[in-house]
Amino acid sequence: MGVRSLKCRPPYPSATLSVAWEDRPTFAALSTMAGKRVHIESYGCQMNFSDSEIVASILARDGYTVVDRPEEADLVLLNTCSIRDKAEQTVLNRIDGLNHLKGRNPDLRVGVLGCMAERMREDLLEKKKLVDLVVGPDAYRTLPALLDEVEGGQKAVNVLLSREETYAEIEPVRLGSNGVTAFVTIMRGCDNMCAFCVVPFTRGRERSRDPDSIVDECRQLVAQGYREVTLLGQNVDSYRWNVDGRGAVKDPSQPVTDFADLLERVAGVSPLLRVRYSTSHPKDMTDKVLEVMARHDNICKYIHLPVQSGSSAVLKRMNRGYDRAWYLDRIAAIRRHMPDCAISTDLISGFCGETEEEHQDTLSLMEAVRYDMAYMFKYSERPKTLAARKYADDVPDEVKGRRLQEVIDLQMKHAGERNQRHVGQVQEVLIEGVSKRSDAHLFGRNSQNAVVIVARGHQGTELTPGDRVLARIVSGTSGSLQGEVTEVVARRQASAEVAS
Repeated sequence: MGVRSLKCRPPYPSATLSVAWEDRPTFAALSTMAGKRVHIESYGCQMNFSDSEIVASILARDGYTVVDRPEEADLVLLNTCSIRDKAEQTVLNRIDGLNHLKGRNPDLRVGVLGCMAERMREDLLEKKKLVDLVVGPDAYRTLPALLDEVEGGQKAVNVLLSREETYAEIEPVRLGSNGVTAFVTIMRGCDNMCAFCVVPFTRGRERSRDPDSIVDECRQLVAQGYREVTLLGQNVDSYRWNVDGRGAVKDPSQPVTDFADLLERVAGVSPLLRVRYSTSHPKDMTDKVLEVMARHDNICKYIHLPVQSGSSAVLKRMNRGYDRAWYLDRIAAIRRHMPDCAISTDLISGFCGETEEEHQDTLSLMEAVRYDMAYMFKYSERPKTLAARKYADDVPDEVKGRRLQEVIDLQMKHAGERNQRHVGQVQEVLIEGVSKRSDAHLFGRNSQNAVVIVARGHQGTELTPGDRVLARIVSGTSGSLQGEVTEVVARRQASAEVAS
């Protein structure tokens, strides 16, 4: 089954900040057996991208070919995001465009997957009749049967949430793959019930995947030539295997595995494999995880630790489960274990009732931490959430916009200053692909997740994705680093040299 890359962004944005990452689609292309053709577009977080790879695998088994363009398809699937209103509006506009395409191709079927499927199923399928198929994140196994219903002239829907589904045994089709980096989902759902967040309502309760299946998938990826995995979960620090929802051990004859244990096992798969993870939650991140990270050179020294606000009062309204002091204690722990660890975050401007003083608390926390990168947004009220039920969305939009711009400006300053610390250092870089700058340059990432641009050739040898090089950092901006290759550490090659 051959995979080729098309219009797919890397696992992390190359820019220093991303105000609206979820609004940009990712397109997938796959060549497989003859049959009907499907075009998949993924919007939103890495979990959606990973889920689209599960969907592609399920449909490939059912005889579908994934194609580049919707004009070539019999079926178009949009894997959607509900985290902000703007993300939903982007998808609704896309559906309008696809319905124009249906006017030229009456046999075209359009389906919505992911978080919007659960939240907006009635509008999408029944009231506005915009699509033919609506499938939630826990129901992708039923896609072939649902598509049979659609072919029979029926509208089809399954948005049931599960307490068990992890798709553990399904081998994902690596859509748009560079053959170097891959996502590995370790858990699904979220139990945290943050006041602003719709995810618990659209993705259900937390459940962890069998650690043996995770380690096996990582071994297979190394054997196929992949050199980096990102372990994914809404809150990876909540990962627990062989423990029920009440904290009781399910099978006393088997070990309990927490996230630190899992991280240790994945790091031991192969020294060839770099390991990242996302996302952490400040209230659950333990020193045990930090100790594992510090102990293993192949675990990247980068942590995404969303704070959302620097004000303890706002954090309480957000139901985040920690205050400013707790968060800063976690930052201090990271610095203690890994002094040069990069830290990124999420920040929301203009949450319900946010005062100017509380906004200033966020700016002062940014000054204290000095993030390497941040995702920054204006607050967007989401239906069903605690905030929508309990609090007024009372910060004027122009005030939200002004505060957000102040946050962005400060983060740009910090990112530029943080990147300057790399200048003069020689760092290991994993080459991922061709730079947007020119075909004569490649890009990769260092352990701290900073993008490093290097020349394509080194001492008469052309570098390729998957190569590991040492590069001397000669300059840096808020968005990337410029490096000069001093040594090729390892050329990419498929290898079965994995830990038993």
